[in-house]
Amino acid sequence: MKKKRMNSNSILLMLTIALFVVMYVSGCIAYADKGFTKLQVFLDILKNNAGLICVVCGMTAVMITGGIDISVGALIAMECMFLAVGVEQWGLPAVALLPLMLVIGLVFGMVQGYFIGYLEIQPFIVTMAGMFFARGMTAVISTQQVSITKSELMTKLSTMKFNMPFAIGAYTNKKGKLMIPNVSIYVIIALLVLVATFLILRYTKFGRSLYAVGGNQQSAALMGLDVKKTRFKAHVMCSFLTSIGAICYVLNTMCGTTRQALGLEMDAISSAVIGGTLLTGGVGNVIGSFFGVLINGTISSLVKTNGKLSSAWPNVVTAILLCFFIVLQAIFARFRKKD
Repeated sequence: MKKKRMNSNSILLMLTIALFVVMYVSGCIAYADKGFTKLQVFLDILKNNAGLICVVCGMTAVMITGGIDISVGALIAMECMFLAVGVEQWGLPAVALLPLMLVIGLVFGMVQGYFIGYLEIQPFIVTMAGMFFARGMTAVISTQQVSITKSELMTKLSTMKFNMPFAIGAYTNKKGKLMIPNVSIYVIIALLVLVATFLILRYTKFGRSLYAVGGNQQSAALMGLDVKKTRFKAHVMCSFLTSIGAICYVLNTMCGTTRQALGLEMDAISSAVIGGTLLTGGVGNVIGSFFGVLINGTISSLVKTNGKLSSAWPNVVTAILLCFFIVLQAIFARFRKKD
């Protein structure tokens, strides 16, 4: 039975990876004349979704326990506004505000985790309250868009790029200049978060407890696992990784606004589901979630490269894919019950 479960999960993961490959290769074929085949295009997809990669890592951990967190987008908006106003209007150094963003994320996650884990309130209700609180606090801090221009540290970090080793993917532009693909510092941060989360979920006692709690809470309790503490830690982890995502997000946008990261929670949930994470808990893979992010990013990139399609099409395609993978999950779940 365990072997069949692993096979079905592997099938979902392989389907997600195959879908990304097919979509990206199709884009390379259709828009080769527009430069879609260049390595920099793929690196830009990572750049534009660096914050989402961090968020989806935490979202996957929460969803594995059978929970959900819809406050992540609002938390990013609040922290980005806090940093922008702190630097530009309060005159505070970014070197002090960046660690404070992580502390805010920890506290935010601890409060939500306590209500969900120990008071056993529904995650959707608690995180919805957290979403309203964070969005409200964003407007309390400032209702205007605040651009970050005074901090040398933030400017340096946002523009810090590393060229690909051995000039991989280099090309000569129309002016005859050699262009070497580069990757931003916050993309590296996001990929490190991805690797760390993968190792935690796969090889640590905490990671195994997340799967056990999500699979069956009563069985997990009989095994001696502290279900309440595990769910508490999952939400703390999610908010902490979201704060790291907020740093990546603000380095990319270099501003704070009340509408920042609007709908990001839906992007994170859809990426996790497309990546094979079950909404009912117990099954999930952060690598699959990562490819879910790449699929969403590729769809947006294809629409932008086309130039003639409506900006609403990425949402339509994502909705279709989401329904497709939910149906697949339901089919696999039915087969497991029969076995």
